[in-house]
Amino acid sequence: MSADFFQGYKGASLEILKKYSVRVWGQATITTTRGIFKGTVLPRAENDDDQHIVMKIATGYNVGIDIKTVTEMKETGYKKANYKIPEKEFPTTKGLPNVKLFGTGGTIASRLDYRTGAVIPAFSPGELYGAVPELADICNLTTEKVFAVFSENMGPEQYKKLAIAIGKEIENGIDGIVIGHGTDTLHHTGAALTFMVQNSPVPIVLVGSQRSSDRPSSDAALNLMHAMKAAGQSDIAEVMVCMFGPTSDDYGLLHKGTRVRKMHSSYRSTFRTIGDTPLAMINRKEITLIHNNYKHRRNDRNVKIFPYFSDKVTMMYYYPAMKPDVLDALVDQGYKGIVIVGTGLGHVNKELYPAIERAHAKGVHMYMTLQTIWGYVHMFVYDTGRDMMAKGIIPAGNMLPEVAFIKLGWALGQTNDPEEVKKIMLTPINDEITKREPYNGYLVYQGGVPEVEDFIRKVRK
Repeated sequence: MSADFFQGYKGASLEILKKYSVRVWGQATITTTRGIFKGTVLPRAENDDDQHIVMKIATGYNVGIDIKTVTEMKETGYKKANYKIPEKEFPTTKGLPNVKLFGTGGTIASRLDYRTGAVIPAFSPGELYGAVPELADICNLTTEKVFAVFSENMGPEQYKKLAIAIGKEIENGIDGIVIGHGTDTLHHTGAALTFMVQNSPVPIVLVGSQRSSDRPSSDAALNLMHAMKAAGQSDIAEVMVCMFGPTSDDYGLLHKGTRVRKMHSSYRSTFRTIGDTPLAMINRKEITLIHNNYKHRRNDRNVKIFPYFSDKVTMMYYYPAMKPDVLDALVDQGYKGIVIVGTGLGHVNKELYPAIERAHAKGVHMYMTLQTIWGYVHMFVYDTGRDMMAKGIIPAGNMLPEVAFIKLGWALGQTNDPEEVKKIMLTPINDEITKREPYNGYLVYQGGVPEVEDFIRKVRK
């Protein structure tokens, strides 16, 4: 057989496929010492080992079969799969809201590349409609592919370009905006757009997915449907993140762009509102408000765009016995703003004090946030905090570290005057600092204890 029939296979795994005349993309039955597997033989990634055969089984999941367990293989059919989703022109329906989808890349716009084994940004926004035709029942959609990058490659230039593009769409009369985005830094972009796009008359909804579109457990389609509904029909005219609520498919949640954080590497329900409650629950039928403090949709087009950002800002995560040369090195490299992520109520060790004084003398703007994630910086409680404030560190309330980093970059993109920067940092734009946390703004369940186990048994996961 031609090498084209054995994509990615080599060594021992290639020999066993040849022995039984089973091809990549062939439907096969593989008998092993661990049972019988039926499905489609998939290509291997170029850098994988030669000891396994990969098969997509009936459930849609992929399994790796150790060739040492194989006792028999038989090809029962052959059809090469096409994993590219064709683009489709989106239909226009009178009476439905007009929504603009900006594509940036990420898992919600991706597929699996079997050649490399990597999830790659490969679907254009138009292809998303080809994958989720239900979107046509929710809104009239136009799309624009702004970037095609993983979210770790998003940064100030992308934030600014997105903000300007959003402003133009709002001025042109769009009813809502959705931004497809990778989940890893989605909350950073949510904060950046909150500061850069102010007084929006329409919803701006960031959405992603934890699992790529070709996986049976993908959350991409449902997240997209929820995001489109939020953008087109919600009364909440803010920058929001729309993702799964529970791990099931029951509903999504709308989170305020400055109070949301990715909290799990792989759960579909990874995004949580921190120190507050989500704005709303959403499913395909309705939007149920949870929060009554939000900015309402308006009919005007009076959006304000502030596309500013300084890349001379960083975060310093404090750890025990940190040496002053760490902070000195940041200052020597020309950083003008540093968000310190301190312990407890906002603390670092005394060994850093001389470096803090040197940084302050050189005009570096330093703000304190917390490693605890929840809670407020309180630097008046202990001598350590009072000492640091006297040396130039400013407490940032209950601003999340990532949000403080984004806001300080945005502030220094406008001015270097310490008092102006302080005014910008400590004046809330949309609840990045709140007066208090509600009683249900901090919930961390601990499995194994009786009261939590009783609760879990009463609700669906």
